[in-house]
Amino acid sequence: MGEMLTEELGNRTVFTIPIDIPFVGPIKIHESIIVMWIIMAAIMIAVLIMTRKLKIVPGKTQAVLELGVNFVYKFFGENMGKAGKRYVPYLSTVLLYLCISNIIGMIGFGMKPPTKDINVTVAFALLSIILIEVATFRANGGLLGFMKSFTKPMAIMLPINIMEIAIRPLSLCMRLFGNVLGSFVVMKLIEQLCGVILPMVFSMYFDVFDGAIQAYVFVFLTSLFIGEGIEPENEKIEAAEKLSLSAAK
Repeated sequence: MGEMLTEELGNRTVFTIPIDIPFVGPIKIHESIIVMWIIMAAIMIAVLIMTRKLKIVPGKTQAVLELGVNFVYKFFGENMGKAGKRYVPYLSTVLLYLCISNIIGMIGFGMKPPTKDINVTVAFALLSIILIEVATFRANGGLLGFMKSFTKPMAIMLPINIMEIAIRPLSLCMRLFGNVLGSFVVMKLIEQLCGVILPMVFSMYFDVFDGAIQAYVFVFLTSLFIGEGIEPENEKIEAAEKLSLSAAK
């Protein structure tokens, strides 16, 4: 059993690009990267097909697509406010990608969830924290305002707020990686012990429900952190809207 799990959890090298990079060596392309490329290609093809013939009067496919777009804008808008609309395309793409990544093991063909590779989850966590800090920097009007944001709500919080720069990506990474890896291991154990029928029932939870939940939690926390960082920008937008309404009256 231990050997089987070790083999399943291994991230084997599919091929190597013979480019000798200093301190790194040849570039090894692992199977998690191949699966990521397949998912990205599938998403791009689906997007091109669904947006190829957009009309003023939408058909069924376009209506469903618009409903989904409106849903994600409303969902993320509640966490980030009006200033956060510019970040919705990225977050919705990450949500879609992670959902597919977490359930791709159900498709078969030897494909394993790329999110069980800690390198993948670390990369997503780093992208999220960079986005959060850039959004905070922009919303606070530059370097001085960005530095002052670490003293909110009071100066005594400065050490904790600085520590959060490292804590946030670590929590995002380990939560996603741990849950995906854990569900993958549990499913393999159930398959070995219970045959074929029973694992299909558990698969509906571990591969579908739990995978979608983990993707949701990841982007939800990212949007929540962005919302906290861009609060000054939202306050400015609200103040400008109130001023505009007062002037109109």
